[in-house]
Amino acid sequence: MKNIVLIGFMGTGKTTVGREIARQLGMQFISTDDIIEKKAGMPINDIFSKKGESYFRQLERETIMEISAGSSSVIDTGGGAVINELNLKDLKIEGILFCLNAASEEVLKRVGDEKHRPLLNVSDPLTRIKELFKKREPYYKKADYQINTSGKSVSEVAVEIVKIYRKLSNKPTS
Repeated sequence: MKNIVLIGFMGTGKTTVGREIARQLGMQFISTDDIIEKKAGMPINDIFSKKGESYFRQLERETIMEISAGSSSVIDTGGGAVINELNLKDLKIEGILFCLNAASEEVLKRVGDEKHRPLLNVSDPLTRIKELFKKREPYYKKADYQINTSGKSVSEVAVEIVKIYRKLSNKPTS
């Protein structure tokens, strides 16, 4: 069975929803950020501050190349993973891409107090969220499905994705 790949901006629920989907379907859950932290031996915030974003993106690329060849997993990607077209292409080979979306204000509410978000360690995080989202939106639109998470529980979003996935998985192949 194909992978379920969750893409989208930080704070849209990719990790929590991904874990719930994996639980419901009995699939393996893979977080690209967790793998990157293990490879680097440090948290993402430290990777950004000590080694820079380009080093992080290099590790992210290697990780996506490794995991995208597998199947039957729920893959949670970092918010900027798909700005590299090669990552997007690789993830689509064995995966169905679901982009999780939320309003900028909702994202800020969800992640505003989290200090491990290196791209939001700025004086005006809401403006930064809007700028980053605008830059990434063309890539997010390349997902197979768009799922709005604003005002929905983790369970509601997971059920919506599982329903789509099951419908696709039951289609007869020609």
